[in-house]
Amino acid sequence: MDKPAAPSPFQRLAIIGGGLIGSSVARAVRTALPDMGLVIADSNAAHRTKLSDLGLADKVFADAGDAVRGADGVLLAVPVGAMADVVADIAPTLAPGAILTDVGSTKAGVLSAMQAAAPKGVHVIPGHPVAGTEQSGPEAGFASLFDGRWCILTPADDVPNAKVDALTQFWQALGAKVELMDAAHHDRVLAITSHVPHLIAYNIVGTASDLEAVTESEVIKYSAGGFRDFTRIAASDPTMWRDVFLENKDAVLEMLGRFSEDLTALQRAIRWGDGDALYTLFSRTRTIRRSIIDAGQDDAAPDFGRHHSDDSPSDA
Repeated sequence: MDKPAAPSPFQRLAIIGGGLIGSSVARAVRTALPDMGLVIADSNAAHRTKLSDLGLADKVFADAGDAVRGADGVLLAVPVGAMADVVADIAPTLAPGAILTDVGSTKAGVLSAMQAAAPKGVHVIPGHPVAGTEQSGPEAGFASLFDGRWCILTPADDVPNAKVDALTQFWQALGAKVELMDAAHHDRVLAITSHVPHLIAYNIVGTASDLEAVTESEVIKYSAGGFRDFTRIAASDPTMWRDVFLENKDAVLEMLGRFSEDLTALQRAIRWGDGDALYTLFSRTRTIRRSIIDAGQDDAAPDFGRHHSDDSPSDA
């Protein structure tokens, strides 16, 4: 028997931005909250055509201000660097009492931008569903993206509990687990769990690209699992990640400093043949991987769940 639809926490939700996350939210709403009114705005004409063809909303708008008119929930799925301009654009038509939220990967700057531009009576609750892929665009989304994943909410201090509860219920209906957090603390946590790993991936793939001419494409031809998986991360949307690093630069630089210190210690262990230090580190990091699986944030399928035929070669 199909699971009954959850009650809609919003009468009408306006999603601004129909890329991977925005279109995934729309798909999840259609599945879990089919009675909710749903509109999407996107400045990209090709995206609007695709969103309309996919039937992901009751109506697709070119103008974000028109989309939010009469909506009691507004979700911004745009790069964090564009957040301030978008909030300023929609401010004149935001309905009093509406919840204004987002899906960006940084929160302190977003909170400040929303509070500065949103009119009085609009409830600012930035959010971050910790989910995604390296793909982008309306066709990249899928309804189950948020299943079992965390969504972190960083509400402004003056937001009524009832509004926070409504947004919590929304994300829970879409399959997510919800955590409340201070915006600055969120940015420090995500700097080490998400932002710095992405920066490392971009850097190591860039280094390999520089080496490619010297090695006559052998870096690409003989890519083993480690490098291949770095390229998946490094294929993420460049506009989004450019903005993430600029918006969260203080926390990222702090974590990069710590990473550099630890990398120097690792270099020293290799140089001096300190096998015990290497083994201790590798054992500790293996335990972290097992903890992530135990927490339900990944599964234990070999090779990240990729399917292989019995006679396929394995990576070194």
